[in-house]
Amino acid sequence: MIDETFLTTEEVLEYLQVNLRTVYRLIKAGKIPAVRVGRQWRFRKRDIDAWLDSQRPRGGAARAAAPSAPASRPAAGTSRPRVLVVDDEASIRDLLAKTLALAEYDVDVAPDGRTALERMRMYPYDLLIADLKMPGMDGLTVIREAKRYKGDLPVIIITGFSTESSAIEAVNLGVAGYLTKPFRVPQVLAAAAKALGE
Repeated sequence: MIDETFLTTEEVLEYLQVNLRTVYRLIKAGKIPAVRVGRQWRFRKRDIDAWLDSQRPRGGAARAAAPSAPASRPAAGTSRPRVLVVDDEASIRDLLAKTLALAEYDVDVAPDGRTALERMRMYPYDLLIADLKMPGMDGLTVIREAKRYKGDLPVIIITGFSTESSAIEAVNLGVAGYLTKPFRVPQVLAAAAKALGE
């Protein structure tokens, strides 16, 4: 028997742990199919689950960490938030870039701190998502330098090696979110929306 369980908008918000604006972005982008029933939206649970599965990182060999070109800039008059993702793991960068792009964010990625700071000198960003432990320049150093360019820049930290001292320093730097690996796609979207005040 085919599972035809439908969820209401409120149930999807709870299920994905995201806000209403994020759900509307996903609908508008065609990422999660929705059916209009009167004045309400309904969602097939299996469609939501299929979308979540498509967002999980795939196993296998990681690609070489070649710096990617910045994403194309939005046309004048559009207001898509611009996000910079900094992580030395290609699979994490790809997952975050894909997830955020599907939710209608403009996303650039950087494989290390130095590349991230070069990008920040060239482009204004609305949100920085940075890994804590990276070779060369660590995430906290990247955040301190980024705050020199834009003092009120919202920052989300991602880490697989959370320590109390790094969490305290992150709070002192005014980070908007702190995600530990492995994280789920809804957590990323919820943290981004919260950091951007959506």
